[in-house]
Amino acid sequence: MPTMIAIKKNDEVYVLRGKNRGKTGRVLIVIPDKQRIVVEGVQMIKRHTRKNPQRNIQGGIVEREAPIHISNVAIVCKNCKKHTRLGSQVLADGRRIRISKKCHNAID
Repeated sequence: MPTMIAIKKNDEVYVLRGKNRGKTGRVLIVIPDKQRIVVEGVQMIKRHTRKNPQRNIQGGIVEREAPIHISNVAIVCKNCKKHTRLGSQVLADGRRIRISKKCHNAID
């Protein structure tokens, strides 16, 4: 059974490990069963594609993002503008929100 992933689509993340260390980007895709995410402009690979006129694909060598493991990124807090770890807090009405461990403000 896959674990719950705290990082969601459209979150701003900071890359901690690998050749793209130090870059920030927006999460495009979350793959929970493999614990991987695709980040905009990070982990670029070249893919050889065949021409397909029906789908309007031109073909040739296309550069696109590859998935990276979730443990190699940290979420960027919108309030303090730094990368931080995530915590959760249950509100009085029963909702659970994500909070920054550095500034204790809500991320959602």
